[in-house]
Amino acid sequence: MNANLHFIKDIGRESKEALEAGNLTQFAELMNVHWEHKKQRSANMSNDKINQWYELARRNGALGGKLIGAGGGGFLMFYAEDKVHLRRAMREANLQEVRFRFDFEGTKVIAQS
Repeated sequence: MNANLHFIKDIGRESKEALEAGNLTQFAELMNVHWEHKKQRSANMSNDKINQWYELARRNGALGGKLIGAGGGGFLMFYAEDKVHLRRAMREANLQEVRFRFDFEGTKVIAQS
């Protein structure tokens, strides 16, 4: 378990470096490695449906992905160079896309009491 967690920590550092360098392909590949190691820590980390969706995405152009969220809910995030192909496959599986962008401005106050 400790070795797995140290490996995940190292992947986090490598992921940060890949993002800072603008190497999204490497970032995606690291997401995939992270996902595979994360699932080894516990059988409860995923389930058959999530695994099926992840494999569907990989077969349709996702270079990597990860489960984001906690407590029995969340999202699968993927990176693909051919986004149109991936989006079509996921839509055909009745999955809903939630688009996002990285925000480089940092934390902001959007409402005050």
